[in-house]
Amino acid sequence: MQVLRTPDERFVGLPGYSFEPNYAEISAIPGDPGSGTLRVHYLDLGPRDAAPVLLMHGEPSWSYLYRHMIPELVAAGHRVVAPDLVGFGRSDKPGAPSDYTYERHVAWMSELLFGKLDLTDITFFGQDWGGLIGLRLVAEAPDRYARVVIGNTGLPVGGGKLRDAFLSWQKFSRESPTFPIGQIVNGGCAAELSPEVIAAYDAPFPDDTYKAGARIFPSLVPSLVGDAGSAENAAAWEVLERFDKPFLCAFSDHDAVTRGGEAAFIHRVPGANGQPHTTVVGGGHFLQEDKGPELAGLIIEFTRTTR
Repeated sequence: MQVLRTPDERFVGLPGYSFEPNYAEISAIPGDPGSGTLRVHYLDLGPRDAAPVLLMHGEPSWSYLYRHMIPELVAAGHRVVAPDLVGFGRSDKPGAPSDYTYERHVAWMSELLFGKLDLTDITFFGQDWGGLIGLRLVAEAPDRYARVVIGNTGLPVGGGKLRDAFLSWQKFSRESPTFPIGQIVNGGCAAELSPEVIAAYDAPFPDDTYKAGARIFPSLVPSLVGDAGSAENAAAWEVLERFDKPFLCAFSDHDAVTRGGEAAFIHRVPGANGQPHTTVVGGGHFLQEDKGPELAGLIIEFTRTTR
């Protein structure tokens, strides 16, 4: 496995992102101790003895996406942990598309969050692939979680009708000669991002050789029954259908890919019953960018009113 590491100077002076980095070493190939290691980056702010709020990003963003939310959550007394997925942000980036699978992403984050950081009493928020991976971790170790909040995500098992917007996104990620990360994030926001913020989303990727993980992610979504990850997601749903801890949906109103996806969770997860599920008005796919402080406020209130 060829592994690329973004130079540290790429992360100097990014607007709104002055957080100190933290790193852990995890297995490059899960279950293979001879495969070497990957260095994974995560933010860890607030009091270490407080129950953690775990924030997981998706495609093709990184923990920069949470810069508007982290100060709000820390000010409310929470510990906040926000990892960069392998292939993104300040985490190492395997160079070949074949290095990335859905199962490896789940295993990589499991080793970091459970094996290295040993997080418990977690309040989880996941969006996009942060939900596809994070909900698998909830199903893997439900006793580690106190509550769950999700936005603009899902847990597909294959076989359903995919939206045209998502099929176009899959095709673009595979075939486009260029893959402009910052502009892609900008296109998924309701409000136009500044050139400096767009550049911050580009920062982890000095050139196209660093983008293998970002390029392959859309193709890893289980689209058909039998696709890699579909059986494991179906098994995760069986756990979620017994999950009775508080479960809140906060999807935005301007996301063409996931609009309406909250219904499956509201109807199938016991812990979602009677919760104040919210539509975040004026948020695009990247609602953390468009409505970060509002979303942080929802999480803070949810932690205050549920147990």
